[in-house]
Amino acid sequence: MNTLYSVKPAQDAKAPATTRPATPTTPTTPTTPATPATPATNFASASVPRHLARGAVGFGLIIGSIALVPVAGPATLLAAPLALIAFRGCPTCWMVGLAQTISRGRLERQCEDGVCTLTKAHPAPATGEEPTADAPTRTAA
Repeated sequence: MNTLYSVKPAQDAKAPATTRPATPTTPTTPTTPATPATPATNFASASVPRHLARGAVGFGLIIGSIALVPVAGPATLLAAPLALIAFRGCPTCWMVGLAQTISRGRLERQCEDGVCTLTKAHPAPATGEEPTADAPTRTAA
């Protein structure tokens, strides 16, 4: 499979003049620019207590499976892979999920012109009521 990478010239640059017409030797198809897909991996849980419970189960399975080897034999090591289910991956994935769970709703990602930044999210209205499109707005007179 041939991959064609197209380079976009600068906006103020002019295309070079050619004296002979370009004759394609192979049929060309329109291509999209090669942009890497950014996965939106989310390891966060619904709440911090739920995430901590998943961590306790995961670490308990790992520690228990290793600690019980002298007592019950190597068969107890079969419980260690179950920790990967509790962690939703490795222990590092669990730590990333903990950070995501804690910061959920507190940080806001804004992307402009291909540059993304993290800013503090706007706080909710103090009255508990959100303005709607149908509700009249009050202005100071």
